[in-house]
Amino acid sequence: MIDAIVFAITIVLPNLALMWLGFFMQRRGEASKTFIDQASSFVFNYCLPCLLFFSVVDSDVDYAKQITLIIAGILVTFLLFVGAEIYAKYFVSKPADQGVFVQGVFRSNMAIIGLATVANAYGERGLSIGAVYMGVVTILFNILAVITLSRVSKSVDDTWSSRSIMIVKKLLTNPLILALVSAFVYKALPLPPITGVIHTTGDLLAAVALPLALICAGASIDMKSMLHPSGLSMQASIGRIVIAPIVAIAIGLAFGLSSVHMGVLFLMVASPTAAASYVMAKAMGGNDILAANILAFTTVVGMFGMAIGAATLRGLGMM
Repeated sequence: MIDAIVFAITIVLPNLALMWLGFFMQRRGEASKTFIDQASSFVFNYCLPCLLFFSVVDSDVDYAKQITLIIAGILVTFLLFVGAEIYAKYFVSKPADQGVFVQGVFRSNMAIIGLATVANAYGERGLSIGAVYMGVVTILFNILAVITLSRVSKSVDDTWSSRSIMIVKKLLTNPLILALVSAFVYKALPLPPITGVIHTTGDLLAAVALPLALICAGASIDMKSMLHPSGLSMQASIGRIVIAPIVAIAIGLAFGLSSVHMGVLFLMVASPTAAASYVMAKAMGGNDILAANILAFTTVVGMFGMAIGAATLRGLGMM
């Protein structure tokens, strides 16, 4: 059991340390909102795409064998989405809160905290598998987020047709999805390995991705929001921190997942609420204050939940 606890601390503590550094920089005035916005944009548009592209291109992982993991991830996402929608229908009165609540429950921070934790746990192999999982489930996240948040729109121009167009535009212009599709196409074609200056440059950008993203996540934490959560944000946080990991473990066991695959599923699903959830809530007229509260609380507390879950699964030989 000691080995399991050490394993959990090893995969979570580096992420917490970098987030704490970001929070420390924010408190000292060294990480302004402008810096956080620009650095986050740099990571999302350039560094993470390089990380995902080269993780897939350089990997010897048989991606056809990841189908079971991906199906399990899709099922977990749908179960969390439907469950949160049913709960919101009966226990969340305001339409502006309902979509934000639902998104806070089902949408996890796979691209930053999920990938970083998987990389800490399983190295390059886990990172490659996690990248593929993330690419597929991210598409589903975007579609479900638009569906649940669209209930608050009062615009005459906002129809299902316009929403569908918006979803397609988001998917076709998402740098992470474009990077993964490009990597799969490159591996499928009889092309020579990427070497030299291109690969070295890509490696340098990829190396920046997760550390800088975690620093920005830490610098974005609002202690006031985190320490004074509303009743609704606490309910959503429980759904994300407690219910989501339990559902992931149950589905993983039902699909016979073990070792790396169970670990990737658990760590990706157990990650805190995605930072993009706040951006989408604000853009689509949802309760952005509620979204910020959920994001802040789950970002810090969720990391400890991941550590406890990882230690338990490791101790049982399931991860």
